[in-house]
Amino acid sequence: MKTFTSEGPAECRNGVDPVRPEHTPAELGDAQTGLCALADFVLAHPRLFVLTGAGISTASGIPDYRDANGERKGRAPILLQEFLRSPTARRRYWARSALGWKVLAQAEPSAAHHALARLEALGRVERLVTQNVDGLHHRAGQTDTIELHGNISRAVCVSCGRVHARAAIQQRLEADNPVLQTLTANAAPDGDAHLESIDFDTIRVPVCDHCQGMLKPDVVFFGEGVPSERVAAAQAALAHADAMLVAGSSLMVYSGYRFCVQAARAGKPIAAINLGHTRADPLLALKVTMPCDQALPSVLAALRLANPRKPS
Repeated sequence: MKTFTSEGPAECRNGVDPVRPEHTPAELGDAQTGLCALADFVLAHPRLFVLTGAGISTASGIPDYRDANGERKGRAPILLQEFLRSPTARRRYWARSALGWKVLAQAEPSAAHHALARLEALGRVERLVTQNVDGLHHRAGQTDTIELHGNISRAVCVSCGRVHARAAIQQRLEADNPVLQTLTANAAPDGDAHLESIDFDTIRVPVCDHCQGMLKPDVVFFGEGVPSERVAAAQAALAHADAMLVAGSSLMVYSGYRFCVQAARAGKPIAAINLGHTRADPLLALKVTMPCDQALPSVLAALRLANPRKPS
């Protein structure tokens, strides 16, 4: 693996640098060489399977889960069985969500989201798979995205399956629990919040307006399996791609890491943009350690220089 770290912006001569991802491993603090190597990787592999994680949305103001060593930051997220079995856990979840969801609802796509949408428009993305639930890829203009873990802008009834808009649920949460409108809390990943100082037993949780059943956010909780049809669609896309690009993921969760294993077994090279360690480091051909919102727009600019006749 060739690894690069960043200390500033870079420009590639003629848009591409002759550094190839199959070179022997090296630790270089050269942002220019790293970005040129990444642009070269993208140019050399026109059908990219792209996997994104929380690191691509931090520039949009959404916290991520892990530090540079891949260790979890803060408390563990709620487990599926805890949510389903414990009324107290559900009250705690929805109270925190009432505060934390506002961060996701107000977030705007970052330069990294827009760069990937442009790469798709240029025909260079076979399929984009995201582990995020924030919907920012779609809002940036990405049209062919697999949301592996769902989308938090929706909730689904556990009993009848009816889908509810999360924005409407927010209105009900605030109307039924006026105290939530008086509270503030630091945001946590995926619409959660660091809220501890209230009596959660007083919280009224939303229910399905059709059957009065339990509502669950339309996301894959920890302890819950990713729907098989999403995994199969992603695996099929990877089989048609000629390389894999990871953006902003430590890959510590198997639901994303599995695709790196599949790519490696198929002999497809993998490049990653991530601030810190990833579970797939031994499988990577190229790693660029810098923020996604710096790296991806720079690569897009380099591709435009290398293909000046193509529309941007």
